[in-house]
Amino acid sequence: MEHLKLYHVHPLSREDRCLIVEGPVLPGRLAELTMHPDLDAFRRPAEQHKALIEIAGLPEGRIIITRDENVIVGYVTFHYPDEQERWSQGHMADLIELGAIEVANSYRSLGLGQKMITTAFEGGQMEPYIVFTTEYYWHWDLKSSGLSVWDYRKMMERLMKVVDMVWYATDDPEICSHPANCLMVRIGRDVPLSSKEQFDRIRFQQRFMY
Repeated sequence: MEHLKLYHVHPLSREDRCLIVEGPVLPGRLAELTMHPDLDAFRRPAEQHKALIEIAGLPEGRIIITRDENVIVGYVTFHYPDEQERWSQGHMADLIELGAIEVANSYRSLGLGQKMITTAFEGGQMEPYIVFTTEYYWHWDLKSSGLSVWDYRKMMERLMKVVDMVWYATDDPEICSHPANCLMVRIGRDVPLSSKEQFDRIRFQQRFMY
C-alpha cells in the first residue's frame, strides 16, 4: 500500500511564544532538533527522540511535532500496531495506530495537542485508513494535570473527537481491565467494507455459543 504523506506547517502565536506545528516530519529533520526535557512520559527524552526518528522512517510512519525554535515541545506518532498486540493480527495495510501524544508541561493548555492531531489529518491524507488509539489510564499524567481518571478520560475523548474519532467497543483484555480505558477509532471514507469487517473481527475475539 502506498502511503500518502502531505506535509503541513502552522506557525502559532501562544503567550508570547512563536511555535511551529508541522508534519509529517522527515527523519533527517527530526535528527537536527532536540527534545524538551519534560517529554519523558514514555521514555527518557533522548530515547524518545531516537524512537521518533525511527518511526518517521517507516513507510507508514508519521510524526507531527510542535517546536519552539529547534526544541521539540510536543509530538504525535502514527504507525502500524505493535506486532505483539492484537491489532496487528490481521496484518491490515490500512489500519494505523495513533500511538502517542505528548506535550511538555509548560506548553500545555495552549491547544497544541488538538492542533497536532488535526494537522495529521489535513488534505484527506487519512481517508484511506482506519485510525485507532488505545487509551490506558496508566499512561495519563494524572499527577501534573490534577485531573481525576474520569476527567482525564473525558479530556482525551474531546481531544480525539476533533478529528471525528469516536468510542468503539472491544473485548480486548487490556482495555477491559479498567473501565476508564477505551478504544477510539476513525474510519476514513475511502476504507473498503472488507477492511471494516476485518477490523470488527479483530475488535471482538471472544465469541460465545448459546
